Order: sequence, then C-alpha cells, then structure tokens
Amino acid sequence: MTPMSEVVEPPKRCCLSNQIESLVLHSLYVVVAGYEVHIVYMGDLPEGDDSLQATHYNILHDILGSHSLAQEALVYSYQRSLNGFVAKLANAEVVKLRATKGVVSVFPNRKLQIQTTRSWDFLGVPRSQPIKPTDGSVIVGMLDTGIWPESKSFEDESFGAPPSKWKGTCQSNNFTCNNVQPVPYDQDSISIGSFHAMKNGILTSCAAGNSGPIRKQVSNYFPWALTVAASTIDRKFVTKVVLGDGQTFFGTSLNGFTPNATAFPLVYSGDANNVTFGAGPEQSKMCLWGTLSNKAEGGIVLCDYANDGGTARLAKAAGIIMPFSYLEIAFSFPAPAVFISHEDHDKLFDYIRTTEIPIATILHTEAFEDSMAPLVTKFSSRGPNPISPEILKPDITAPGANILAAWSPLGLFSVYRFDKRSVDYNIVSGTSMSCPHATGAAAYVKASHPDWSPAAIKSALMTTATIMDSRKNPDAEFAYGSGQIDPMKAVDPGLVFDASEADYINFLCGEGYNISTIRLISGDASNCSTASKTWDLNYPSFALSLLDGEEKVLELQQGQNYMSILEPLPMTRTTVRSKYSKYRA
Repeated sequence: MTPMSEVVEPPKRCCLSNQIESLVLHSLYVVVAGYEVHIVYMGDLPEGDDSLQATHYNILHDILGSHSLAQEALVYSYQRSLNGFVAKLANAEVVKLRATKGVVSVFPNRKLQIQTTRSWDFLGVPRSQPIKPTDGSVIVGMLDTGIWPESKSFEDESFGAPPSKWKGTCQSNNFTCNNVQPVPYDQDSISIGSFHAMKNGILTSCAAGNSGPIRKQVSNYFPWALTVAASTIDRKFVTKVVLGDGQTFFGTSLNGFTPNATAFPLVYSGDANNVTFGAGPEQSKMCLWGTLSNKAEGGIVLCDYANDGGTARLAKAAGIIMPFSYLEIAFSFPAPAVFISHEDHDKLFDYIRTTEIPIATILHTEAFEDSMAPLVTKFSSRGPNPISPEILKPDITAPGANILAAWSPLGLFSVYRFDKRSVDYNIVSGTSMSCPHATGAAAYVKASHPDWSPAAIKSALMTTATIMDSRKNPDAEFAYGSGQIDPMKAVDPGLVFDASEADYINFLCGEGYNISTIRLISGDASNCSTASKTWDLNYPSFALSLLDGEEKVLELQQGQNYMSILEPLPMTRTTVRSKYSKYRA
C-alpha cells in the first residue's frame, strides 16, 4: 500500500461518458486520461441483495464524493457469480478502496498472455461411445481467443437439444487467458472466477502457459482448478533438406510448397547483405526485414536466427532455412521454409564455406510416427508452484503439439503477418490446445458421474493418468504433473481425493489469509479456528514438503486391495508405513 504522504493528487475527472467493454475476469488493461481500470473484488454474493450495482455505485460515491463522478467511474458490476465491480480509478482512490470495509482486493486489469484428429486416437478414445441412461448433460464453457463458432467442427447436427439449464450465449471480445507473473490468489481474476465456479459445482480447466522450459513459470496454479501442460502425440511433421553432396537433414515445418527445380543455390544470409539498404553482415545474417540483397534471389537462404520468412519472400528467395530450439512444433510460412537444430545449422554453414557451388532443396513436409511420444513440449510452462510450493503444478498434461484445429478464415494462416491465404483448419501448438483436450475428458467423466464434485473429477483424471518417463522429460513432475490424461480410465478411478469449499478455505487459512478476508470470499462465517497447514489439503498429488501431511481417499468400489509403490528420488529416503491396504464394505 502506498503511504498517504506519497499519494499524488488524482487528475480532474471529466464528465463525458467513456464506454469501455469489460468481460467478466478477462478485461484488457486500460488507461484512460490518467485513470487505470481496476477490478474491485468483494468476495461471495451476499444473500438477498438484489441491488449490487447500487451498492457498488454507493461505494464509489463515498470515495469520489459525487454522483456524476461515481457514474462516470463505474464500468461493470459483477452480480452473478461473485461480488465486485470494475472502475476507472486513480492511485489515491485505489488506496481508499483497499481500506474500505467489505473489499477483499483491488488490482488493475491485466493484459494476459495467450495460450484435432490424431490426438484423440493417441489417447485411446473411441470414435463413438454408447450413451448410458444414467449419463448426465454437460455444458462446457470455453474462454479462448481462437474460437471460430461458424466452423464445421462446432456443427450440432445429430445432437439433441441443449440442456435446459443452458442460459448462455457466445461472447466475443479481445481477451486472453494465461498469466506468467505469480499473483496472490485474491488478486488473480482467473483464480477468483474459478473459485466461485467451484463453489457452484463447476470445474475450471486452465492452460499451464507457454513460458517453458524455464522453471517456476507455470500459470493458473490455484488448487481448485485443473492446470494442463502440453505434450506431443505420436505424429510429427518432418521437412527434409537435401544438399548437393547427398547429405540429408531433418527439420520441421508445414511446407506445402513443391520445389520447381531439383536444387537451388544455397546462400548464407551474412554474405547477402543489402548495401543499398545500409545493412551490414551483422544485420543480414539475422535476416532482418529488407537486409537481404539480390544475391538471395532464386536461392535458398541460410539464416542465423528464426524469423517469419518475410525477408526471404521480399528478396524473392526460393526458400529459407533457420535454426530453432523448439523442433517439436511446426509452423507454416509464406515460402518453402524449415527449422533445423543449431547443430545442423552449423553443418550447413560449414558446407557452404567448403563447397565451391553449394546447392540445396527443401522437400515437401511428411508425417512420421513419433515413437518418443508423449513428451512434454519445451514451451509448456513448468513448476514448481510459485505461490504454494506444496501444491504440485501443473496437474496433468494433454496433447498440445501440432494439433489440427478449426481455424477462422480471417485468421493468419502462417507466421507471416501479410500472408493472405485462408484456411478453415490449421495445425496449432500451445497449452491452449492441450487444455481443451483435458476439458473434454473432464466433461466425459462428468457425464458418467453427474453427482461428482469438481475435485472428484479432477482427481479421477489425475490418478488414472498415464505415467510418463522422467528420463525423457528432464523436469519430470514439474513438467507433466500426474502424467498424460486417459479419458477412458478416468470414468472408473476406483478411489478419488475429494475436496469441498471448506477444504479450500482451510487451505487459504494455511496460506495466511486473515479471517475477515476469508469470510468475504466464502460468504459465510468461516474461520481458521483449527490449525491448518497448506499441505493438509486433500489433493491427488503432493510435493516433497507434503510428506508430513495427511491424505484421505474415498472408496468407490467395495472390497478392493491397494498397494503403495514409491520410487525414491536420488538423494532421498522414503518410508511407507502400510504397504498394503484393504478396504471393506
């Protein structure tokens, strides 16, 4: 909190009406005439209060001192899932609001970072599955920037009518989904929204983020949501580069161009600098826009850095070869192009320097089987949990590399921003691709068990996940959590780790939140009278610091035997007190 002596007098407010759209929990960071748009979170919905907007208006009136200024400042009132509002505020007004009774937190709207066919076969999901009479109707809500509702993938032909409880519409706006910098639970809009969704029996699936492989960058790390990492499937796209001496290098891209010649001159970009443009070798070797001379025309250009291929297109090159670290994902380009490893890039450079007439060809992309799958992608964000290290995040992984997905015909087909080609489907990678897979699996479990809680569904997905090989995934559980989802097994997990709102309240107590804040969040007389620890949360996984905690399981099948098997990590010692457990009716 800023000391009052340091508060700058806020700028004078104007009386003109400024309309700023604000989607629930996903507004853009907006600055208007010296005021920043803030979210004021006030916890759970109060019972019997049908005039929340008036309440929010009165709070602003008390802070700002006039009806007209309060009306001008109020942008949006949250009245359905939680209690709060959005307002345009100066720093001094933020300080006053944070000290106002009933306010949990005040934080600026943040512009957050954005996060098929074969993938479901890879997960072992049949193309059709009989519907049981006991199966329930499930509504799945999607918050994403890449949805194109008019796509044929979303046609509802042969489907029944929507569930009677469906009351929503398809919303649209320019909003994004992932977060990178760790934010306290009561100041994170997705954390707040997913908590209140959990209270109403709704499981929220969130992308882990695309900030890997750096550790401790995982997004959406709150325990009441399912956090999904991205992994590969057993199909990869390979684009070959063939040199004049017969050497063949395997790279990755989505190259649909067929070469119109058997070979092209292979030119190093550092040797083709555009002097007229004022570019030296240091600029042209990076293939910056406009730095290549006519020496690149008709040839394949070897660059030292990855780019969108626009420079080669501008220079009328026949193709472009670039080094790249993330070879598990493929991209489309406006011309024949391929990403190769840095080691192979050095070999091509040596070939150019030691060959009198270096030539090369970039072949059409082919699909190969990937026997190493599933592997967590390099871009997928890693743990440990930046706020609560005892809660292992991400929770699970799902296919998120090279996924065939519905695509807006208005969207960019390739990484080149001036590419005018249009497609209805595209190959896309990211945790925004893996998250829908996990969401679909959660919906499948919910349909089979309509009475299960969000925590039970999450537990079923985690405890039945396919165990991944830590030898092939250097960050192990910090990369993939419990493993890769197995939707077919998740409907019959045997045991579940259940948790209720009260369990999460105890968790917040263990995290150090004060009683008044917790009561505002919960909307009742919750308290922290019993000493609770973060690691006591009944969670389907645990970090090493949870070894002294207590885990509870709920029996779903009577008369079953269970055996505990642990593989100790290097430099650790593990003891299991009761190796065998038998549960009776």
